[in-house]
Amino acid sequence: MKWLDYWLQSQRTRRVVPFVAQGARVLDIACADGALFRLLDGRLGSGVGIDMDPVPMSTTTLTYIRGSFPDDLPPSQSFDVVAALAIVEHIPRAGLATFAAGCATRLKSGGRLVVTVPSPRVDDILRVLKRAGLVDGMHEEQHHGLRPGQAIAMFVQAGLVLERHSTFELGLNHLLVFAKP
Repeated sequence: MKWLDYWLQSQRTRRVVPFVAQGARVLDIACADGALFRLLDGRLGSGVGIDMDPVPMSTTTLTYIRGSFPDDLPPSQSFDVVAALAIVEHIPRAGLATFAAGCATRLKSGGRLVVTVPSPRVDDILRVLKRAGLVDGMHEEQHHGLRPGQAIAMFVQAGLVLERHSTFELGLNHLLVFAKP
């Protein structure tokens, strides 16, 4: 990843921090290099990161799983916070309901799902930045065109309640926070 990729990643990961209470158990879907857990160091009770790409080594409080969510996550695990940052736009339409149900199932009652979804305009911007050599792009070629409103609908249909919808990065990214009743 290039410096701009890391900066964009940091803009997403820091959005999760206000929703993680001291000692919380956190699931990071598409955890990449574990950036969210490094940011939450000292606040986190324990965490599980899952990613289809190579993952960091597990520690006493952090478990990393190389695999696909929800299929490769043990079914008995539940979390105070589930983070799905810049991932739902990569899921083919046929898998969206399963993904949303998996998130809802893994949340404890009263838990929060924190999601970021880019504006559809981001793909054009990433193509230009990639051509200029400023970003690696983080699999933008796999975007399936999911819009923020569609993401909201799929998580609400899975039984979650939208608590917050805001934008960041000049309106190019959407922060969605859902609660499990």
